Amino acid sequence: MTLSNTSESGIITSRELRKAGVTARYAAKLCGPGGPWRRLMPGVILLRDSAPTRLQLLQAAVARFGPDVAVTGADALRARGVDCPVTREVHLLVPDYRRMPAEPGMLPRRTTRMPSATWINGVPFAPPARAALDLARQELDPARIDELISLPLYWGLCTHEDLSKELDAGNRRGSAAVRSALRRVDPEETYAHGLAKKVVEGCPLPSPSWNVSICDRRGRPIGSADAWWDDIGLAWQFRTPEQGTANFHPLALTATGTVLVRCTIDQLKKVPMEVAAELVTAFTEAARTPRPHVRAISRIDSAA
Repeated sequence: MTLSNTSESGIITSRELRKAGVTARYAAKLCGPGGPWRRLMPGVILLRDSAPTRLQLLQAAVARFGPDVAVTGADALRARGVDCPVTREVHLLVPDYRRMPAEPGMLPRRTTRMPSATWINGVPFAPPARAALDLARQELDPARIDELISLPLYWGLCTHEDLSKELDAGNRRGSAAVRSALRRVDPEETYAHGLAKKVVEGCPLPSPSWNVSICDRRGRPIGSADAWWDDIGLAWQFRTPEQGTANFHPLALTATGTVLVRCTIDQLKKVPMEVAAELVTAFTEAARTPRPHVRAISRIDSAA
């Protein structure tokens, strides 16, 4: 059987099936034991008998709850490239006038402040500031709240002011821990990554790895890089090391043959084109020389 006008995701509703001439009884048979389809939620079917991907699950949630909802939390951040763990449940914002059917794996929240959603891969996502705050409100660990609040700043998706405005506009109930975390954030240091990411996106360069420790072949630390191009051994440093962390001398890196670019946050803000030009020149230099005998290990940046 072929169905026209179905999305590449393989998600389809019972209503769409009926329009295509597939009866409810036949659809139930195809979703039964040994059938080629799988029913994910009432009225929502996956046109294959396999576990849904996360994207398919999000698309199924929108099909079940309606296009006027918005996916928020970790999924909304991940959709914009943020590297954060996926949550067990899909966090949804639902208009307050809508009923909320209970569905396993779904966490719908009715709200009078539905955000203006951005559609990505067939899913409406809440803005980054709203998504981060919704995610942080679900957390109890203060350290984890600090990290979650900083994520959209770190990835250059919003400003500290955006977060403050969104927090002030929302329900103040249960927001004390989040407000405290927002006061602890250093927007200058955290936003540096976002500025750097925009510089890289404006360059004819491949995407780097972010926040890595550079080690020798035996795993002994030599230095650190805020951005790292592993294929050619190019390191970029733009943030001041935190007090109490290892502060390696840049000569230790360059002595290995690593090409190193250094700049300040102020330069990222005021002369990003100059920084970009320096990166392109350094990339060309690194590509022409033998790759240094070093390896990079991802590190968790507590400032993020």
